[in-house]
Amino acid sequence: VMNQVTVQTSKTGANAPTVEWKTLPWRQLEAKVFKLQTRIYRAEQNGDVKTVHKLQKTLMRSWAARCLAVRKVTQDNRGKQTAGIDGVKSLTPAQRLQLAQNLSLSDKSAPVRRVLIPKPGKTEKRPLGIPTMTERARQALVKLALEPQWEAKFEPHSYGFRPGRSAQDALRAIQQATQQKAKYVLDADIAKCFDQIDQSKLLDKLDTFPSLRRQIKAWLSAGVIEGANWFPTERGTPQG
Repeated sequence: VMNQVTVQTSKTGANAPTVEWKTLPWRQLEAKVFKLQTRIYRAEQNGDVKTVHKLQKTLMRSWAARCLAVRKVTQDNRGKQTAGIDGVKSLTPAQRLQLAQNLSLSDKSAPVRRVLIPKPGKTEKRPLGIPTMTERARQALVKLALEPQWEAKFEPHSYGFRPGRSAQDALRAIQQATQQKAKYVLDADIAKCFDQIDQSKLLDKLDTFPSLRRQIKAWLSAGVIEGANWFPTERGTPQG
């Protein structure tokens, strides 16, 4: 697929894809990424950590995954018109191609922009952290690599934030589990859960390879911008 994209080098040395964004072979790109994700999933099931990390690196370097990550944050996501600290709300097709061409892991991250949204039925507001478009694309790329590994680890009856699963699926599972006899139900909420996560323990739990660990650590510790002020993020993960 990479061979279908012609790249020209300008006098400044910047690589600029000449193919149009809308002409990219999206089904082929999706198939290539899915094939790599399936291999990651199976390697994790087999306990082959070395192969998992090798395949994750291959996926994140691939042209297919980089294009899909950029498409996800610039076209598919509901919050695609929300700007980070750089004020960028949208990208032209040419800019999307350029972002995909340059997308890679980094040891640094721009801070997120703090936005407060109301909680339903409460006066308290929920803080969201809005990354820049570039950081969102990087995060989408990393998600493509990490998700199949962790899907192989998760419990079969967990439904939150998992691909192809919804609240309706959880309800159906509850109905099936309670059809034969009554069951106890625990309804619990961890106060300010995302705000209190221990970042070091989270990184240790991920147990990933060094360059990806450095990237995720950079996201966690990048801080937030609220108004004209920067605040450190020594604990927790930004929601949003």
